[in-house]
Amino acid sequence: MIEDIISLTSSTLIYMVPLVLAGVGEIITERSGVVNIGLEGIFVLSSFTATIVTFITGNPYLGLFSGTIIGLLAGVLHGVVSVYLRGNQIIAGVGFNTLAYGISIMGLVTIWKQHGASPSVSKIPMVSLKIREGLTFTISPLSIAAILIAIGTWYWLFKTTSGLKLRACGEDPKSAEAMGVNVFRTRFYATVVGGILTGLGGAYLTVGWIGQFTRHISAGRGFIALANVAFSNWNPLMAIVGGMIFGFFDVLSIYLPIKIQLIYPEVKITTLAYLFKTIPYIGTLAVVSLIIGRARVPRALGKPYIKE
Repeated sequence: MIEDIISLTSSTLIYMVPLVLAGVGEIITERSGVVNIGLEGIFVLSSFTATIVTFITGNPYLGLFSGTIIGLLAGVLHGVVSVYLRGNQIIAGVGFNTLAYGISIMGLVTIWKQHGASPSVSKIPMVSLKIREGLTFTISPLSIAAILIAIGTWYWLFKTTSGLKLRACGEDPKSAEAMGVNVFRTRFYATVVGGILTGLGGAYLTVGWIGQFTRHISAGRGFIALANVAFSNWNPLMAIVGGMIFGFFDVLSIYLPIKIQLIYPEVKITTLAYLFKTIPYIGTLAVVSLIIGRARVPRALGKPYIKE
């Protein structure tokens, strides 16, 4: 029993990383008044880039850095379109998701002559803590980093003047402008920071966790991260809790069929594989349905600011 608890907890902390990083990044973005639903695309493109760099250099840390840079560039692109060009933020996000997916598939075919997955690449080592003989607790260094980033972001947003100015841009940009805040610049920087954190989460998928790029590597995690934003009520501390809940659903979809197969070896679990894979999405829908009407959306979210 204790082995199962340790295994589930360890896996949850590993699975939660991209959801927490992207969730916190999107909280920063949306608190400024900009919505970016292109998280799925950033996950795909940053993980693909991280795989290429790691494959060429053999250094997963360079891969992690390159994926983060892709997130930065994606944030710059979305910021320019949404903030300065006043484009439709939803359409821009959808367009980026489609573009990223297309680029990754073309890249797989061009570089590795594969349509489904890349070769395996080096990964950032996990940290193992020995509890007792035969029982080890494994965690990624980025699990700790994601939690610290979320805590630091909470402190910055709610305990500092610059955080207050950013939140003002998402609530009442005209009043923020009257107080001397540059709304355009604040929203742009917030979007870039959101992209950086999402890019870090996407790169983690390959060089910190899975060890190779697959065409469906994001598996809807970008949209689950968006659900985490709503679940957390735009609070980075609650995003940690949400990341663990949604990550646990993901772990459960893998743990249950293995456990059932061990207990009932006569059951053909492969016929039920797709049923278990729906657990993360059913769980997400269930959690989001519980918070509908309770979450308080920033009043200026998704509304382009027009300076008078």
